[in-house]
Amino acid sequence: MTADATATDPDLSLLGPGSMLHGYCHEVRWGMAVVRATVLEAAHPQIGAALVENSTFVAHPWRRVFNTLGSVQRILDADPEVRDREADRLNRMHHRISGTDEHGRSYSAMDPDARAWVVASLFESTVELNRMSGLSMNGPAMERLYAEFRAFLSVLEGDADHLPATSAEFWPYFDDMIVRGLENTEAMRIILFELFGRMPAPPLLRGHPAFWAASRVMAGPVIAEFLKASLPDALRRRAGLGETPGSQILARGVYLGTGVASRLLPPAWTRTDTVVGLLDPTRADGPGGQLLTTLRRQQARAAALLRLLTPLASERSASEGSAARSAERFFAEVLDQTGDGYVSWPDLAAMAREVASRLDLDADAEERLFDAFAAWWRELASALDADRDGRVSREEYAGAASSLASPALVAVAEVLFDTADTDGDQTISAEEYKALFRTAFPRTPPAPRDGAAHDATPAGAGVRNGDASYSRSRFIREFLDFMAGRRASAGYDSLLSQP
Repeated sequence: MTADATATDPDLSLLGPGSMLHGYCHEVRWGMAVVRATVLEAAHPQIGAALVENSTFVAHPWRRVFNTLGSVQRILDADPEVRDREADRLNRMHHRISGTDEHGRSYSAMDPDARAWVVASLFESTVELNRMSGLSMNGPAMERLYAEFRAFLSVLEGDADHLPATSAEFWPYFDDMIVRGLENTEAMRIILFELFGRMPAPPLLRGHPAFWAASRVMAGPVIAEFLKASLPDALRRRAGLGETPGSQILARGVYLGTGVASRLLPPAWTRTDTVVGLLDPTRADGPGGQLLTTLRRQQARAAALLRLLTPLASERSASEGSAARSAERFFAEVLDQTGDGYVSWPDLAAMAREVASRLDLDADAEERLFDAFAAWWRELASALDADRDGRVSREEYAGAASSLASPALVAVAEVLFDTADTDGDQTISAEEYKALFRTAFPRTPPAPRDGAAHDATPAGAGVRNGDASYSRSRFIREFLDFMAGRRASAGYDSLLSQP
Protein backbone atom coordinates (compact mmCIF):
# COMPACT_ATOMS: atom_id res chain seq x y z
CA MET A 1 0.00 0.00 0.00
CA THR A 2 1.33 3.42 -0.94
CA ALA A 3 1.78 6.33 1.44
CA ASP A 4 -1.02 8.18 -0.33
CA ALA A 5 -3.36 5.25 0.06
CA THR A 6 -2.52 4.94 3.73
CA ALA A 7 -3.30 8.62 4.26
CA THR A 8 -6.84 8.10 2.99
CA ASP A 9 -7.57 4.98 5.00
CA PRO A 10 -10.76 5.59 7.06
CA ASP A 11 -10.26 6.15 10.79
CA LEU A 12 -12.67 3.77 12.53
CA SER A 13 -12.33 5.74 15.76
CA LEU A 14 -14.50 8.39 14.10
CA LEU A 15 -17.48 6.08 14.64
CA GLY A 16 -19.25 5.74 17.95
CA PRO A 17 -21.52 7.73 20.28
CA GLY A 18 -19.60 10.98 19.72
CA SER A 19 -19.85 10.91 15.93
CA MET A 20 -22.03 13.13 13.76
CA LEU A 21 -23.55 10.01 12.20
CA HIS A 22 -24.53 8.73 15.64
CA GLY A 23 -26.32 12.01 16.29
CA TYR A 24 -28.25 11.84 13.01
CA CYS A 25 -29.20 8.23 13.68
CA HIS A 26 -31.00 9.38 16.84
CA GLU A 27 -32.85 12.28 15.15
CA VAL A 28 -36.23 11.39 13.70
CA ARG A 29 -35.83 13.92 10.86
CA TRP A 30 -32.95 11.82 9.52
CA GLY A 31 -35.62 9.36 8.46
CA MET A 32 -36.35 11.63 5.48
CA ALA A 33 -32.74 11.28 4.37
CA VAL A 34 -32.89 7.50 4.80
CA VAL A 35 -36.07 7.18 2.71
CA ARG A 36 -34.69 9.46 -0.02
CA ALA A 37 -31.44 7.48 -0.04
CA THR A 38 -33.46 4.27 -0.38
CA VAL A 39 -34.97 5.59 -3.61
CA LEU A 40 -31.50 6.43 -4.94
CA GLU A 41 -30.27 2.97 -3.94
CA ALA A 42 -33.26 1.31 -5.64
CA ALA A 43 -32.35 3.10 -8.90
CA HIS A 44 -29.00 1.25 -8.96
CA PRO A 45 -29.49 -1.80 -11.24
CA GLN A 46 -27.86 -4.32 -8.88
CA ILE A 47 -29.51 -2.99 -5.73
CA GLY A 48 -32.88 -2.64 -7.45
CA ALA A 49 -32.81 -6.24 -8.65
CA ALA A 50 -31.81 -7.50 -5.20
CA LEU A 51 -34.64 -5.52 -3.58
CA VAL A 52 -37.31 -6.78 -5.96
CA GLU A 53 -36.29 -10.43 -5.84
CA ASN A 54 -35.08 -10.85 -2.25
CA SER A 55 -36.20 -8.02 0.00
CA THR A 56 -39.25 -7.88 2.27
CA PHE A 57 -39.53 -4.09 2.00
CA VAL A 58 -42.89 -4.29 0.14
CA ALA A 59 -44.69 -6.74 2.42
CA HIS A 60 -42.88 -5.88 5.67
CA PRO A 61 -41.68 -2.26 5.44
CA TRP A 62 -41.90 -1.49 9.16
CA ARG A 63 -39.85 -4.55 10.04
CA ARG A 64 -37.21 -3.45 7.55
CA VAL A 65 -37.14 0.09 8.97
CA PHE A 66 -36.79 -1.10 12.56
CA ASN A 67 -34.17 -3.71 11.67
CA THR A 68 -32.13 -1.25 9.61
CA LEU A 69 -32.19 1.29 12.41
CA GLY A 70 -31.02 -1.31 14.91
CA SER A 71 -28.27 -2.46 12.59
CA VAL A 72 -26.89 1.07 12.07
CA GLN A 73 -26.98 1.69 15.81
CA ARG A 74 -24.96 -1.48 16.42
CA ILE A 75 -22.36 -0.41 13.84
CA LEU A 76 -22.05 2.87 15.76
CA ASP A 77 -21.86 1.20 19.17
CA ALA A 78 -19.09 2.25 21.55
CA ASP A 79 -17.96 -1.38 21.84
CA PRO A 80 -15.89 -2.45 18.78
CA GLU A 81 -16.92 -6.08 19.36
CA VAL A 82 -20.60 -5.15 18.89
CA ARG A 83 -19.70 -3.26 15.71
CA ASP A 84 -17.62 -6.09 14.27
CA ARG A 85 -20.20 -8.75 15.12
CA GLU A 86 -22.91 -6.77 13.35
CA ALA A 87 -20.67 -6.22 10.31
CA ASP A 88 -20.00 -9.97 10.13
CA ARG A 89 -23.75 -10.67 10.36
CA LEU A 90 -24.56 -8.19 7.59
CA ASN A 91 -21.86 -9.63 5.35
CA ARG A 92 -23.11 -13.18 5.86
CA MET A 93 -26.64 -12.03 5.04
CA HIS A 94 -25.57 -10.12 1.92
CA HIS A 95 -23.34 -12.97 0.74
CA ARG A 96 -26.49 -15.09 0.31
CA ILE A 97 -28.23 -12.53 -1.92
CA SER A 98 -27.35 -12.88 -5.59
CA GLY A 99 -29.02 -13.76 -8.84
CA THR A 100 -29.88 -12.55 -12.33
CA ASP A 101 -32.19 -9.65 -13.13
CA GLU A 102 -34.91 -9.49 -15.79
CA HIS A 103 -32.35 -8.37 -18.38
CA GLY A 104 -30.04 -11.33 -17.74
CA ARG A 105 -27.51 -9.28 -15.77
CA SER A 106 -26.03 -10.80 -12.64
CA TYR A 107 -26.31 -9.02 -9.32
CA SER A 108 -24.80 -9.56 -5.89
CA ALA A 109 -25.40 -7.81 -2.58
CA MET A 110 -21.65 -8.13 -1.99
CA ASP A 111 -20.72 -6.10 -5.08
CA PRO A 112 -18.32 -3.43 -3.73
CA ASP A 113 -19.51 -0.69 -6.10
CA ALA A 114 -23.13 -1.26 -5.15
CA ARG A 115 -22.30 -1.25 -1.44
CA ALA A 116 -20.35 1.97 -1.90
CA TRP A 117 -23.39 3.51 -3.61
CA VAL A 118 -25.56 2.69 -0.58
CA VAL A 119 -23.21 4.69 1.64
CA ALA A 120 -22.80 7.45 -0.98
CA SER A 121 -26.54 7.97 -1.39
CA LEU A 122 -27.02 8.18 2.37
CA PHE A 123 -24.21 10.72 2.75
CA GLU A 124 -25.57 12.90 -0.08
CA SER A 125 -29.12 12.65 1.28
CA THR A 126 -27.90 13.72 4.73
CA VAL A 127 -26.17 16.76 3.23
CA GLU A 128 -29.31 17.55 1.21
CA LEU A 129 -31.44 17.21 4.35
CA ASN A 130 -29.36 19.89 6.04
CA ARG A 131 -29.28 22.16 2.99
CA MET A 132 -33.03 22.02 2.40
CA SER A 133 -33.72 22.45 6.13
CA GLY A 134 -31.78 25.69 6.27
CA LEU A 135 -28.97 24.05 8.24
CA SER A 136 -26.27 23.91 5.58
CA MET A 137 -23.00 22.33 6.64
CA ASN A 138 -19.68 24.15 6.47
CA GLY A 139 -16.64 22.59 4.82
CA PRO A 140 -15.00 21.03 7.90
CA ALA A 141 -18.31 19.56 9.09
CA MET A 142 -19.02 18.05 5.69
CA GLU A 143 -15.52 16.58 5.48
CA ARG A 144 -15.90 15.10 8.97
CA LEU A 145 -19.27 13.55 8.10
CA TYR A 146 -17.91 12.15 4.85
CA ALA A 147 -14.97 10.60 6.70
CA GLU A 148 -17.44 8.93 9.07
CA PHE A 149 -19.43 7.48 6.17
CA ARG A 150 -16.21 6.13 4.60
CA ALA A 151 -15.34 4.58 7.96
CA PHE A 152 -18.81 3.01 8.02
CA LEU A 153 -18.18 1.46 4.60
CA SER A 154 -14.75 0.27 5.73
CA VAL A 155 -16.32 -1.62 8.65
CA LEU A 156 -18.31 -3.64 6.12
CA GLU A 157 -15.82 -3.88 3.24
CA GLY A 158 -12.49 -3.78 5.04
CA ASP A 159 -11.65 -0.63 3.09
CA ALA A 160 -13.39 2.34 1.45
CA ASP A 161 -11.54 2.21 -1.86
CA HIS A 162 -14.74 2.36 -3.92
CA LEU A 163 -15.58 5.83 -2.61
CA PRO A 164 -13.47 8.91 -3.37
CA ALA A 165 -11.01 9.91 -0.66
CA THR A 166 -12.42 13.38 0.06
CA SER A 167 -15.79 15.12 -0.05
CA ALA A 168 -14.50 17.44 -2.80
CA GLU A 169 -13.84 14.39 -5.01
CA PHE A 170 -17.15 12.84 -4.01
CA TRP A 171 -19.45 15.24 -5.89
CA PRO A 172 -18.16 14.51 -9.42
CA TYR A 173 -18.47 10.78 -8.59
CA PHE A 174 -22.05 11.28 -7.38
CA ASP A 175 -23.07 13.31 -10.44
CA ASP A 176 -21.57 10.70 -12.76
CA MET A 177 -23.48 7.92 -10.99
CA ILE A 178 -26.74 9.82 -11.35
CA VAL A 179 -26.19 10.27 -15.09
CA ARG A 180 -24.52 6.97 -16.02
CA GLY A 181 -25.06 4.47 -13.23
CA LEU A 182 -28.77 4.65 -12.33
CA GLU A 183 -31.88 3.41 -14.12
CA ASN A 184 -35.65 3.61 -13.87
CA THR A 185 -35.80 0.27 -12.04
CA GLU A 186 -38.87 -1.64 -10.93
CA ALA A 187 -37.80 -1.25 -7.31
CA MET A 188 -37.71 2.54 -7.61
CA ARG A 189 -41.14 2.59 -9.26
CA ILE A 190 -42.59 0.43 -6.49
CA ILE A 191 -41.27 2.75 -3.79
CA LEU A 192 -42.48 5.92 -5.51
CA PHE A 193 -45.82 4.80 -6.91
CA GLU A 194 -47.04 1.82 -4.88
CA LEU A 195 -45.41 1.41 -1.48
CA PHE A 196 -46.93 4.33 0.43
CA GLY A 197 -50.37 3.76 -1.06
CA ARG A 198 -50.55 0.25 0.38
CA MET A 199 -48.30 0.65 3.39
CA PRO A 200 -49.45 -1.73 6.17
CA ALA A 201 -50.20 -0.25 9.57
CA PRO A 202 -47.37 0.05 12.10
CA PRO A 203 -47.70 -2.24 15.14
CA LEU A 204 -49.54 0.30 17.29
CA LEU A 205 -52.32 0.87 14.73
CA ARG A 206 -53.00 -2.69 13.60
CA GLY A 207 -56.09 -2.78 15.80
CA HIS A 208 -57.42 0.43 14.23
CA PRO A 209 -57.76 -0.31 10.49
CA ALA A 210 -60.17 2.57 9.79
CA PHE A 211 -57.86 5.09 11.41
CA TRP A 212 -54.88 3.81 9.46
CA ALA A 213 -56.78 3.61 6.16
CA ALA A 214 -57.87 7.23 6.49
CA SER A 215 -54.35 8.35 7.35
CA ARG A 216 -52.80 6.41 4.46
CA VAL A 217 -55.26 7.77 1.90
CA MET A 218 -54.34 11.32 2.87
CA ALA A 219 -50.60 10.91 3.44
CA GLY A 220 -49.59 8.37 0.76
CA PRO A 221 -49.84 10.62 -2.33
CA VAL A 222 -48.25 13.55 -0.47
CA ILE A 223 -45.25 11.43 0.56
CA ALA A 224 -44.80 10.16 -3.00
CA GLU A 225 -44.84 13.70 -4.43
CA PHE A 226 -42.44 14.90 -1.75
CA LEU A 227 -40.00 12.11 -2.58
CA LYS A 228 -40.11 12.72 -6.33
CA ALA A 229 -39.55 16.45 -5.83
CA SER A 230 -36.58 15.81 -3.53
CA LEU A 231 -34.66 13.67 -6.07
CA PRO A 232 -31.84 15.11 -8.21
CA ASP A 233 -33.14 16.77 -11.39
CA ALA A 234 -31.02 14.53 -13.65
CA LEU A 235 -32.53 11.38 -12.17
CA ARG A 236 -36.08 12.72 -12.45
CA ARG A 237 -35.54 13.48 -16.12
CA ARG A 238 -33.97 10.08 -16.88
CA ALA A 239 -36.72 8.23 -15.06
CA GLY A 240 -39.49 10.28 -16.69
CA LEU A 241 -40.86 11.39 -13.35
CA GLY A 242 -43.31 14.17 -13.98
CA GLU A 243 -43.39 17.08 -11.58
CA THR A 244 -46.72 18.04 -10.04
CA PRO A 245 -47.20 21.81 -9.70
CA GLY A 246 -46.31 22.87 -6.20
CA SER A 247 -44.31 19.75 -5.37
CA GLN A 248 -41.04 21.68 -5.04
CA ILE A 249 -42.73 24.09 -2.64
CA LEU A 250 -44.07 21.11 -0.71
CA ALA A 251 -40.60 19.54 -0.44
CA ARG A 252 -38.99 22.79 0.64
CA GLY A 253 -41.72 23.37 3.21
CA VAL A 254 -41.40 19.89 4.71
CA TYR A 255 -37.63 20.18 4.98
CA LEU A 256 -37.78 23.67 6.47
CA GLY A 257 -40.46 22.57 8.91
CA THR A 258 -38.37 19.71 10.20
CA GLY A 259 -35.37 22.00 10.53
CA VAL A 260 -37.35 24.46 12.63
CA ALA A 261 -38.84 21.65 14.70
CA SER A 262 -35.41 20.17 15.43
CA ARG A 263 -34.34 23.52 16.89
CA LEU A 264 -37.50 24.44 18.81
CA LEU A 265 -39.09 21.23 20.08
CA PRO A 266 -37.89 19.45 23.24
CA PRO A 267 -35.29 16.78 22.38
CA ALA A 268 -37.61 13.98 23.54
CA TRP A 269 -40.06 14.88 20.76
CA THR A 270 -37.47 14.60 17.99
CA ARG A 271 -35.62 11.45 19.04
CA THR A 272 -35.81 8.33 16.90
CA ASP A 273 -36.48 6.06 19.87
CA THR A 274 -39.51 8.17 20.86
CA VAL A 275 -41.13 7.77 17.44
CA VAL A 276 -40.19 4.08 17.18
CA GLY A 277 -41.63 3.52 20.65
CA LEU A 278 -44.82 5.29 19.60
CA LEU A 279 -45.21 3.17 16.46
CA ASP A 280 -44.26 -0.07 18.20
CA PRO A 281 -44.80 -0.04 22.01
CA THR A 282 -42.76 -3.20 22.44
CA ARG A 283 -39.63 -1.27 21.41
CA ALA A 284 -40.23 1.66 23.78
CA ASP A 285 -37.14 1.17 25.92
CA GLY A 286 -35.51 4.58 25.47
CA PRO A 287 -36.18 8.02 26.94
CA GLY A 288 -39.44 9.89 26.50
CA GLY A 289 -41.72 7.45 28.31
CA GLN A 290 -44.07 10.17 29.57
CA LEU A 291 -44.35 11.67 26.11
CA LEU A 292 -45.13 8.26 24.61
CA THR A 293 -47.91 7.69 27.15
CA THR A 294 -49.51 11.03 26.27
CA LEU A 295 -49.24 10.50 22.52
CA ARG A 296 -50.67 6.99 22.70
CA ARG A 297 -53.63 8.29 24.71
CA GLN A 298 -54.36 10.88 22.02
CA GLN A 299 -53.99 8.29 19.26
CA ALA A 300 -56.44 5.98 21.03
CA ARG A 301 -59.00 8.76 21.26
CA ALA A 302 -58.66 9.55 17.56
CA ALA A 303 -59.01 5.86 16.65
CA ALA A 304 -62.12 5.57 18.85
CA LEU A 305 -63.68 8.54 17.05
CA LEU A 306 -63.02 6.97 13.65
CA ARG A 307 -64.54 3.69 14.82
CA LEU A 308 -67.71 5.59 15.71
CA LEU A 309 -67.77 7.18 12.27
CA THR A 310 -67.11 3.89 10.44
CA PRO A 311 -68.51 1.16 12.71
CA LEU A 312 -69.28 -1.39 10.02
CA ALA A 313 -65.77 -1.36 8.56
CA SER A 314 -64.24 -1.58 12.03
CA GLU A 315 -66.50 -4.44 13.10
CA ARG A 316 -65.83 -6.30 9.88
CA SER A 317 -62.06 -5.92 10.28
CA ALA A 318 -62.23 -7.08 13.89
CA SER A 319 -64.26 -10.08 12.85
CA GLU A 320 -61.82 -10.95 10.09
CA GLY A 321 -58.91 -10.58 12.47
CA SER A 322 -60.40 -13.07 14.92
CA ALA A 323 -61.18 -15.72 12.34
CA ALA A 324 -58.92 -18.71 11.87
CA ARG A 325 -56.52 -18.31 8.96
CA SER A 326 -57.44 -20.02 5.74
CA ALA A 327 -54.66 -21.56 3.69
CA GLU A 328 -54.75 -18.58 1.31
CA ARG A 329 -54.60 -16.06 4.14
CA PHE A 330 -51.72 -17.91 5.78
CA PHE A 331 -49.95 -17.94 2.42
CA ALA A 332 -50.31 -14.14 2.08
CA GLU A 333 -49.53 -13.21 5.69
CA VAL A 334 -46.71 -15.60 6.53
CA LEU A 335 -45.23 -17.46 3.59
CA ASP A 336 -45.12 -14.70 0.96
CA GLN A 337 -42.44 -12.62 2.66
CA THR A 338 -41.49 -10.62 -0.45
CA GLY A 339 -45.10 -9.78 -1.34
CA ASP A 340 -44.92 -10.88 -5.00
CA GLY A 341 -47.84 -13.33 -4.78
CA TYR A 342 -45.64 -16.45 -4.83
CA VAL A 343 -43.47 -18.45 -2.46
CA SER A 344 -39.94 -19.21 -3.58
CA TRP A 345 -36.56 -19.55 -1.95
CA PRO A 346 -36.16 -15.78 -1.31
CA ASP A 347 -39.29 -15.88 0.88
CA LEU A 348 -37.98 -18.66 3.08
CA ALA A 349 -34.53 -17.08 3.11
CA ALA A 350 -36.17 -13.88 4.41
CA MET A 351 -37.69 -15.90 7.26
CA ALA A 352 -34.29 -17.36 8.07
CA ARG A 353 -32.67 -13.90 8.00
CA GLU A 354 -35.28 -12.52 10.39
CA VAL A 355 -34.86 -15.38 12.87
CA ALA A 356 -31.05 -15.24 12.63
CA SER A 357 -31.09 -11.49 13.24
CA ARG A 358 -33.55 -11.75 16.11
CA LEU A 359 -31.44 -14.34 17.89
CA ASP A 360 -28.10 -12.76 16.91
CA LEU A 361 -26.81 -16.16 15.81
CA ASP A 362 -23.15 -16.89 15.22
CA ALA A 363 -21.98 -18.15 11.83
CA ASP A 364 -22.34 -21.88 12.60
CA ALA A 365 -25.84 -21.62 14.06
CA GLU A 366 -26.93 -19.36 11.22
CA GLU A 367 -25.67 -21.88 8.66
CA ARG A 368 -27.68 -24.66 10.33
CA LEU A 369 -30.78 -22.48 10.25
CA PHE A 370 -30.41 -21.62 6.55
CA ASP A 371 -29.75 -25.27 5.70
CA ALA A 372 -32.96 -26.26 7.47
CA PHE A 373 -34.99 -23.61 5.64
CA ALA A 374 -33.39 -24.64 2.34
CA ALA A 375 -34.46 -28.25 2.94
CA TRP A 376 -37.98 -27.02 3.67
CA TRP A 377 -38.02 -25.09 0.40
CA ARG A 378 -36.92 -28.18 -1.55
CA GLU A 379 -39.73 -30.11 0.11
CA LEU A 380 -42.33 -27.44 -0.73
CA ALA A 381 -41.14 -27.14 -4.31
CA SER A 382 -41.15 -30.89 -4.83
CA ALA A 383 -44.64 -31.33 -3.42
CA LEU A 384 -46.43 -28.17 -4.53
CA ASP A 385 -44.70 -26.62 -7.57
CA ALA A 386 -46.89 -28.36 -10.11
CA ASP A 387 -45.78 -26.35 -13.14
CA ARG A 388 -42.10 -26.49 -12.11
CA ASP A 389 -41.53 -22.75 -12.54
CA GLY A 390 -39.41 -22.50 -9.40
CA ARG A 391 -42.11 -20.98 -7.22
CA VAL A 392 -45.34 -21.98 -5.50
CA SER A 393 -48.46 -20.01 -6.31
CA ARG A 394 -51.25 -19.26 -3.88
CA GLU A 395 -53.49 -21.72 -5.71
CA GLU A 396 -50.87 -24.50 -5.67
CA TYR A 397 -50.38 -24.05 -1.94
CA ALA A 398 -54.06 -23.83 -1.03
CA GLY A 399 -54.87 -26.92 -3.09
CA ALA A 400 -52.45 -29.26 -1.29
CA ALA A 401 -51.39 -27.64 1.98
CA SER A 402 -53.81 -29.56 4.19
CA SER A 403 -52.35 -32.93 3.15
CA LEU A 404 -48.69 -31.89 3.14
CA ALA A 405 -46.37 -33.77 5.47
CA SER A 406 -43.32 -31.77 6.45
CA PRO A 407 -40.33 -33.55 7.99
CA ALA A 408 -38.12 -30.66 6.84
CA LEU A 409 -40.27 -28.22 8.83
CA VAL A 410 -39.65 -30.36 11.91
CA ALA A 411 -35.93 -29.86 11.27
CA VAL A 412 -36.48 -26.08 11.12
CA ALA A 413 -38.25 -26.26 14.48
CA GLU A 414 -35.39 -28.32 15.91
CA VAL A 415 -32.85 -25.71 14.82
CA LEU A 416 -35.00 -22.91 16.23
CA PHE A 417 -35.25 -24.70 19.56
CA ASP A 418 -31.51 -25.39 19.75
CA THR A 419 -30.60 -21.80 18.93
CA ALA A 420 -33.17 -20.31 21.31
CA ASP A 421 -32.09 -22.67 24.12
CA THR A 422 -28.94 -20.69 24.81
CA ASP A 423 -28.07 -22.43 28.08
CA GLY A 424 -28.54 -25.92 26.61
CA ASP A 425 -30.88 -27.20 29.35
CA GLN A 426 -33.37 -28.59 26.81
CA THR A 427 -36.05 -26.09 27.78
CA ILE A 428 -36.73 -22.56 26.62
CA SER A 429 -37.01 -20.24 29.60
CA ALA A 430 -39.03 -17.04 29.77
CA GLU A 431 -35.91 -14.99 29.02
CA GLU A 432 -35.01 -17.15 26.03
CA TYR A 433 -38.62 -16.92 24.87
CA LYS A 434 -38.49 -13.13 25.03
CA ALA A 435 -35.24 -13.12 23.04
CA LEU A 436 -36.96 -15.06 20.26
CA PHE A 437 -40.21 -13.09 20.33
CA ARG A 438 -39.09 -9.74 21.63
CA THR A 439 -41.47 -7.73 19.44
CA ALA A 440 -44.51 -9.75 20.49
CA PHE A 441 -46.94 -8.11 22.89
CA PRO A 442 -46.98 -11.14 25.26
CA ARG A 443 -43.69 -10.95 27.13
CA THR A 444 -43.87 -14.42 28.73
CA PRO A 445 -44.75 -17.85 27.33
CA PRO A 446 -48.51 -18.49 27.34
CA ALA A 447 -49.93 -20.63 30.13
CA PRO A 448 -50.51 -24.30 29.31
CA ARG A 449 -53.80 -25.07 27.60
CA ASP A 450 -56.62 -26.85 29.47
CA GLY A 451 -54.69 -26.60 32.72
CA ALA A 452 -51.98 -28.93 31.44
CA ALA A 453 -48.42 -28.42 32.53
CA HIS A 454 -45.56 -27.48 30.28
CA ASP A 455 -43.86 -30.71 29.42
CA ALA A 456 -40.87 -29.91 31.61
CA THR A 457 -42.64 -27.77 34.22
CA PRO A 458 -45.07 -28.77 36.98
CA ALA A 459 -48.63 -27.60 36.33
CA GLY A 460 -48.77 -23.82 36.50
CA ALA A 461 -45.32 -23.61 38.07
CA GLY A 462 -43.63 -20.33 37.34
CA VAL A 463 -46.37 -19.06 35.03
CA ARG A 464 -47.50 -16.49 37.59
CA ASN A 465 -43.90 -15.43 38.17
CA GLY A 466 -43.08 -15.15 34.48
CA ASP A 467 -40.57 -18.03 34.45
CA ALA A 468 -42.53 -20.68 32.55
CA SER A 469 -40.58 -22.83 30.10
CA TYR A 470 -41.10 -24.82 26.93
CA SER A 471 -39.93 -28.35 26.39
CA ARG A 472 -38.56 -29.36 23.00
CA SER A 473 -41.64 -31.39 22.10
CA ARG A 474 -44.10 -28.64 22.98
CA PHE A 475 -42.09 -26.00 21.15
CA ILE A 476 -41.94 -28.11 17.98
CA ARG A 477 -45.62 -29.00 18.21
CA GLU A 478 -46.73 -25.38 18.50
CA PHE A 479 -44.35 -24.25 15.75
CA LEU A 480 -45.77 -26.88 13.39
CA ASP A 481 -49.33 -25.86 14.32
CA PHE A 482 -48.54 -22.28 13.43
CA MET A 483 -46.70 -23.04 10.20
CA ALA A 484 -49.55 -25.28 9.05
CA GLY A 485 -51.97 -22.41 9.66
CA ARG A 486 -53.87 -24.42 12.27
CA ARG A 487 -53.20 -22.13 15.22
CA ALA A 488 -52.50 -18.43 15.64
CA SER A 489 -49.55 -17.29 17.74
CA ALA A 490 -48.77 -13.74 18.83
CA GLY A 491 -45.11 -14.71 19.07
CA TYR A 492 -44.74 -16.26 15.63
CA ASP A 493 -46.92 -13.57 14.08
CA SER A 494 -44.55 -10.94 15.47
CA LEU A 495 -41.59 -12.84 14.07
CA LEU A 496 -42.81 -13.77 10.61
CA SER A 497 -46.09 -12.13 9.61
CA GLN A 498 -46.32 -8.65 11.06
CA PRO A 499 -45.23 -5.84 8.74
